[in-house]
Amino acid sequence: MEFRRPRSLNGLILVGFGIVALPLLVAVVWALVNLDRLAHQSELIINTGIESAQNNRLLAEDLVQLQRSTNQYYVMRSEDSRAIMRQDLRRIERRLQAMSNLTNQAGATEESVMIGREARDIVRTVSRDDVSTADVEAAIDRFGPLRQQVAQLTSTLSTFVDNELRTLQESTSRAQRISAWQVAALVPGTLLLVLFFTLLVGRPIRQIDRAIHQLGQSGFSKPIIVRGPTDLERLGRQLDWLRVRLLELAQEKNRFLRHMSHELKTPLANIREGTELLLDGSVGELEAPQREVTDILRMNGLKLQQLIENLLSFSAWQAKSEVLALSDFPLRALVIGVAKEQRLALKSAGIQLRLEVEDINVNADRDKLRTVFDNLLSNAVKFTPKGGIVTIRARREPASFVIDFADTGPGIPEEERTRIFEAFFQGRREQGGHVAGTGIGLSVVLECIQAHDGSVSLVDTGEFPGAHFRIYIPQERITTQQKLAANA
Repeated sequence: MEFRRPRSLNGLILVGFGIVALPLLVAVVWALVNLDRLAHQSELIINTGIESAQNNRLLAEDLVQLQRSTNQYYVMRSEDSRAIMRQDLRRIERRLQAMSNLTNQAGATEESVMIGREARDIVRTVSRDDVSTADVEAAIDRFGPLRQQVAQLTSTLSTFVDNELRTLQESTSRAQRISAWQVAALVPGTLLLVLFFTLLVGRPIRQIDRAIHQLGQSGFSKPIIVRGPTDLERLGRQLDWLRVRLLELAQEKNRFLRHMSHELKTPLANIREGTELLLDGSVGELEAPQREVTDILRMNGLKLQQLIENLLSFSAWQAKSEVLALSDFPLRALVIGVAKEQRLALKSAGIQLRLEVEDINVNADRDKLRTVFDNLLSNAVKFTPKGGIVTIRARREPASFVIDFADTGPGIPEEERTRIFEAFFQGRREQGGHVAGTGIGLSVVLECIQAHDGSVSLVDTGEFPGAHFRIYIPQERITTQQKLAANA
């Protein structure tokens, strides 16, 4: 049979509290009922004990008084003494009648009847007009056994009260044991119920938490499904609608980047071609100042081309369509080639480039690594002050090769280090150079390195005062396999 749970979160919480509180409420009610019953029993036993002790004492006193009045009548033989004797007998009878309830409960009714019968028989014998002295003395002697009967009745009633008190004690102990067992059963039972309803409520909340984390990590492809109360399911549907909307926006952004990048490449190509024609002297020889200006145009054209290629690379990786073209090539030659392309930027900024690259052959995508080196070197030039030093190191390790890019700039603030590889993130520190960055350079670096199954990170070795990036690219791979880029 399917568990019919409340449809809303509030209803589920209320039902959970009700089910958790129900055993506790039953246990409290049971304890109160038993406490009231035990209190009533103890009150009855106390009253019975007090009444029994008082009646036993008074019965013994009444019997002594009857014996005294009987002796007086035997001596005086007057009507007044007879009346006193019969009055004392009626007092004993009333006393026995008052004790009848207790004697019935104690099973001593027969003893009570025999005491009354014996007292009446003694009085009847002594009261006869023709009674002899011997009969009177014999009747008076019967008071001794009668007192023993009264003592026996007192003992019986005391035993009954003691038994009732013992029964009450046993009932109290049994109630305590039952209460203890109830508490022992209620504590784990209540904890299990609390755990059950916590899981019942916590599961959809955890699903929502994972969905929000998924959206925060740009995971728009996986549908968001939340199972649980209707209000949480409705929230899950709203999150899924938000996921779809964010996916549409991301696709629109990528389409915009691709279209704009392609649109910008055409006029930029014309600008670069015209600049190259000027430098080649195709339209006439340039004077030194003109050539310097033309070199600046060429350098900034290259920077613009790099920015546009970064945008295209970023857009392609977001669309998951970029593949690697692996080949073997000398790493030192690639680094020197990138450095030559930026020699004018280094010279104008007065920055010294220190190359410590081993002459090793690597297996990687040459164009992607060129983009990585170009972006890292451009960043280093932007943030390194005049007269600073940019260091590039490369070495081989058993299963990978390692590349270090370090500068003597101000470094990256601690609060920004977790976000520097995010797309379009730009720090608060001012950049150098004539062309402002787009904030995707390091994002493209990360995508390129992750496409090689490698890693790039910001390290702090204490050797360099500025930013220090370290790249690991594994070399134990199947060179014929082409992989999709990061997140493929």
